[in-house]
Amino acid sequence: MAYHHGDLRRAVLDAALDVIAADGPSAISLRDLARRAGVSHAAPAHHFKDKAGLLTAIAVEGNELLAESLAEAIAEDRTRLIDLGVRYVRFAMEHPGHFAVMYRPDLYHRHAPELVTAREHTGKLLRGTVQLLTGDQSARLTQLAAWSAAHGFATLALAGNLDKTIGEQDPAELFRALAGVMFVDHGTIER
Repeated sequence: MAYHHGDLRRAVLDAALDVIAADGPSAISLRDLARRAGVSHAAPAHHFKDKAGLLTAIAVEGNELLAESLAEAIAEDRTRLIDLGVRYVRFAMEHPGHFAVMYRPDLYHRHAPELVTAREHTGKLLRGTVQLLTGDQSARLTQLAAWSAAHGFATLALAGNLDKTIGEQDPAELFRALAGVMFVDHGTIER
């Protein structure tokens, strides 16, 4: 990818996401990303300061994208807890670079205000919806179980550990079937 008079910040983020999806976050180098974008080695540092700043921006963007997907599911006429898990798995499959960074606070500036805000928004969507679905103010265990199942499934699928099991199936839809077996349906939010 070569950068040509456009949005350098976006070009560096896109290049980083490609590298992360292919080789993991440890393969990121600001110098390499500058080379890929066709700019000076100092240009990415202008936007992100350092590697952790770049990964923070990816984590922020990932949380915003996930929140948007969850909000779309919640806005639908009938939302079930399983639907949120399916959205989570689908997000991971469609945004593997973001997903690989979002839950690795050792990689980024975890207290960056924009990241804290994005993570809180995503968390509130999940917690609030689980409370509505279960009718339980202490829905923490249900939320933790659902998140663990969706996150674990997505992580295994992205790492190729479920290739034989998944075959040609859509991983998110296979997760829907799995979650239907694992969880009692906690109801539906009807709009």
